[in-house]
Amino acid sequence: MAGTTDRAAAADVDPQLACPTSAVVDIVFSRWTTPILWTLNTHGRQRFVELERRIGTITPKVLTQRLRQLERDGMVVRTYHPEVPPRVEYDITELGRSLAPLFAHLAGWAAANLDRVEQARQDYDTDPPR
Repeated sequence: MAGTTDRAAAADVDPQLACPTSAVVDIVFSRWTTPILWTLNTHGRQRFVELERRIGTITPKVLTQRLRQLERDGMVVRTYHPEVPPRVEYDITELGRSLAPLFAHLAGWAAANLDRVEQARQDYDTDPPR
């Protein structure tokens, strides 16, 4: 009976509080955040067109939106240079750089396990559960 009580109490908890990593996942792992932060961490300060070129498939509109959100979250700093023509550069902040060990760990996990994930997908697609 205690299990039922525990589940009922858990149902009353805000999902954000029940899983403390959900806020981090929302900030860091949205569709284009990881490639932007990875690129800035790897290549340093970038102009918009350099970021766009290095990331490849991102649209200018989406890149602008993600950069603004990352700036708001304190992960990226935008520097405006009042020149002719004006120049804007983006750089990763110390807060953003503090995610590097997490990204390195995820990259290691990917190298060790993505082949297993792909095999599981192939197995599932070949013989899906009924």
